[in-house]
Amino acid sequence: MPMNVNSVIIYLAIVLAGYAVVSIADSFAPSEISTRLTISKAKAIFTQDSIIRGGKSIPLYSRVVDAQSPKAVVIPAKGSSFSMKLRDGDISWHDFRERVKQCKGVFPAVQMPVEACTNILFSSGTTGEPKAIPWTCATPLRAAADAWCHMDVRKGDVVAWPTNLGWMMGPWLVYASLLNGAAMALYNGSPVTSDFAKFIQDARVTMLGVIPSIVRTWKITNCTSGYDWSAIRCFGSTGEASNVDEYLWLMGRARYKPVIEYCGGTEIGGGFITGSLLQPQSLAAFSTPAMGCSLFILDNNGHPFPQDAPGMGELALYPVMFGSSSTLLNANHYDVYFKGMPVWNGKVLRRHGDFFERTSRGYYRAHGRADDTMNLGGIKVSSVEIERICNSVDENVLETAAIGVPPPEGGPEQLVIAVVFKDSDNSSLDLNQLRIIFNSALQKKLNPLFRVSSVVTLPSLPRTASNKVMRRILRQQLSQLDQKPKL
Repeated sequence: MPMNVNSVIIYLAIVLAGYAVVSIADSFAPSEISTRLTISKAKAIFTQDSIIRGGKSIPLYSRVVDAQSPKAVVIPAKGSSFSMKLRDGDISWHDFRERVKQCKGVFPAVQMPVEACTNILFSSGTTGEPKAIPWTCATPLRAAADAWCHMDVRKGDVVAWPTNLGWMMGPWLVYASLLNGAAMALYNGSPVTSDFAKFIQDARVTMLGVIPSIVRTWKITNCTSGYDWSAIRCFGSTGEASNVDEYLWLMGRARYKPVIEYCGGTEIGGGFITGSLLQPQSLAAFSTPAMGCSLFILDNNGHPFPQDAPGMGELALYPVMFGSSSTLLNANHYDVYFKGMPVWNGKVLRRHGDFFERTSRGYYRAHGRADDTMNLGGIKVSSVEIERICNSVDENVLETAAIGVPPPEGGPEQLVIAVVFKDSDNSSLDLNQLRIIFNSALQKKLNPLFRVSSVVTLPSLPRTASNKVMRRILRQQLSQLDQKPKL
């Protein structure tokens, strides 16, 4: 479901009843929905019949049916009539609510132990199967604490963040606002329109969360012009690498209120590095570890730099963080986050997987993933998942490598596909047409939000002695071309 009033009420009702929510984004294809339902062993699914976006109706219930989901409760989209035929066993939202009306009395919240699961979320790894990450009863407190400490969310505030309950920032927004006594502003529609800008004005939003690609679209289209965002006290930004010029422009929309950069993970339940309203900020940079977190940047030998020294390398975290994961449903938690990591003061450090820099001025900058997972539009996805689809779209393709490349001017990663053809004579094929084919396959089979920016050809892919593709080498080579990807 999209993140609207109904979905938030359903989310909180499931948690208060002592059950666990399974978060699935409304953009997923049936195969991806099916994978997540199978891993989580979900008993039922709530869905809308469709989503109304840009005046068009996009089906949701049919995807759920194609995914062979368990029992479904189907909610009509706003403004649409509910006349479709449901599967045997599925029920409409109206009938579901009528059953509740037949029950008398109140429904008290069910007390659960702190380690009980409240939410199962998914984060892509490098194996092709998403990691199933349980949130416990402690995780909501972690999300709320981050918002209180770093973004000054408090009673009387109005918090808006275009997101979805399928990703961690959806549940984060629920708890970050409501547990701090703030109101949550939910907009039904696209955030890259003037209607959204008017909504922010009329709702008197005090903290507005963004991702950089949304800000870029606002700046290009100028759709926020003429609207009063003076109620905003600060912005929050997460999901992607940000751009200095675009964020200076964003600050200007709200009388130059600060942007608090915020970086974390589904398995953390919040951020591990962020900005702070108590410190001087630097655009597109982080000023401090999040409350309760300690950071370590590893040198080329895997040893932590001194914590106050500048340096660049893979980021590691102190293993004890309130609200963070301690288990995975479909993988070994120790192997994923701790195996092979260095020891510091008797504790094995926790793997995160990002490349980070600590500058001489004490700020931190993100430099992308250290492994083969990339970040596309705020969604982490493994190269393997993308390559599996691209390898099968054309019989002339021998193999592909999916690389996330930051543009020269900074900002979110662009998806570049490096292609090796079976026959060298095929190197003259229309690469733009191949890009269109890749896009169509990825959007149909993986996620409609993904887009290939450009396609490049190579005689072969660089590999290690054990025959693993060295995507990091490709990323460096493509980044050094110093040109914008073809859009």
